[in-house]
Amino acid sequence: MSQADPDLLSRLHATAFPTPWSADEFAALLDQSGVFAVVEPDGFILIRVVLDEAEILTLVVRPEARRTGLGGRLVGQAALAAARAGAVRLFLEVAEDNAAARALYDRAGFHRIGRRKAYYGAADGGRTDALVLGLDLSKNPDTAPLP
Repeated sequence: MSQADPDLLSRLHATAFPTPWSADEFAALLDQSGVFAVVEPDGFILIRVVLDEAEILTLVVRPEARRTGLGGRLVGQAALAAARAGAVRLFLEVAEDNAAARALYDRAGFHRIGRRKAYYGAADGGRTDALVLGLDLSKNPDTAPLP
């Protein structure tokens, strides 16, 4: 993992989210202990490791690079890095209506462990629930969870 460029992360984030995070927000996150990014030209994943737990903060794959396996590779690389940093569990929140992301996380072995009601706002002013998913990294910390 190389040093992540907050400007690049912000530009990539804007390709995937209606309310993208700014370069300053990424810089502030990256300055925190335990936060790191796995970056590829068409996407990235940002995670935070605290003690024995890790959290996926955001995952971005440019729309034109979707369905190429990049998302799965990024999740696998992040899970492996989190395990090597001492995490035994990896968590995330995903919008209940985000079928593509939910399928990606299902393939990676994540399981539903909770729900956050009306967690995400929509452009139309509505709200959607977030599903809280978890992955046990302790079973085989030397390999990524994806095939």
